[in-house]
Amino acid sequence: MSIIQRNNLDIYDDVAADWWSDDIRWVRTLKNLVPGRLGWFNRHIDWVGKTVLDLGCAGGFMAEALTNNGANVTGIDPAAQAIAAAAARAKHMDQTIQYDVGVGENLPYPDDYFDAVVCVDVLEHVTDLIEVLAEVVRVLKPGGLFLYDTINRNIIARLATITIAEDVLRLLPKGTHDPTMFIKPRELRDALVEAGFVVGPQIGLGPRGLNRRGDIMFGQLPIKAVLYMGIACLPEFTK
Repeated sequence: MSIIQRNNLDIYDDVAADWWSDDIRWVRTLKNLVPGRLGWFNRHIDWVGKTVLDLGCAGGFMAEALTNNGANVTGIDPAAQAIAAAAARAKHMDQTIQYDVGVGENLPYPDDYFDAVVCVDVLEHVTDLIEVLAEVVRVLKPGGLFLYDTINRNIIARLATITIAEDVLRLLPKGTHDPTMFIKPRELRDALVEAGFVVGPQIGLGPRGLNRRGDIMFGQLPIKAVLYMGIACLPEFTK
C-alpha cells in the first residue's frame, strides 16, 4: 500500500496546463470558491485603485477577479508552472497582473508596499505561519488589510476535507491537505494579534448549492466548523 504524501503542493503544477480549461473538477471547485469569498471581502474594501497582493495565487483565479474589480494586482506562488499559466492567461485577457514565483515566508517586495494582501486556501499549507504573517505585516502599508480564509482544525473539518472531499467525492486530489496543519479560528486570531494586527470579524464559508454542471457553489455560512474567512487590519501608525 502506497503512503499518501500530505500537503502535496505539486498538484498545482501538475494541472497548470489545464488550469483555465474547466476540464478538471477539483480545479473548477477552486474557481467556484472565488465568488463566495469576494462576496464577503467586498463588504470590507473598495478594490478600485488598491495595490493588492494575492499571496498563494496558483493559476490566478482570485488575481483575475480582483483585477476585474479594479485592483492593481500582484500574484505570488511557489508553483512555477501555475504561475506561468496565470501569466499566459493575463496576457490572453489583456490584463496587467504581475506574477512572481516565491513563498510567503520570504516575499520579494518592499516594506509598506501593498494596500491589501489576500490569502485564500494558503495558510493551512505554509511551512511557518508566524513568519508568513510577519512578512504580510512588513509589506502592508499602515492601515492595510489582510483578507484570508483557511480550514478549521477539528474532527468535522477533517471528515469534510479529507474523507469526503478527497477520498469519496474526489473534489480534491488525495494528499492535498494535512489535517495537522489546519488552524483553529482562535489560534489564528491570536497569531494575528501577536503579529500586530487589529483583528476583524470571521465567518464561515461553505456549500450553498449546485450549478448546472453539478459543481458545488460556495458562500457565507454562520458556522466556522470547516472553512472560515476573516479580515485583519494594521493600525495606521504601526511602523
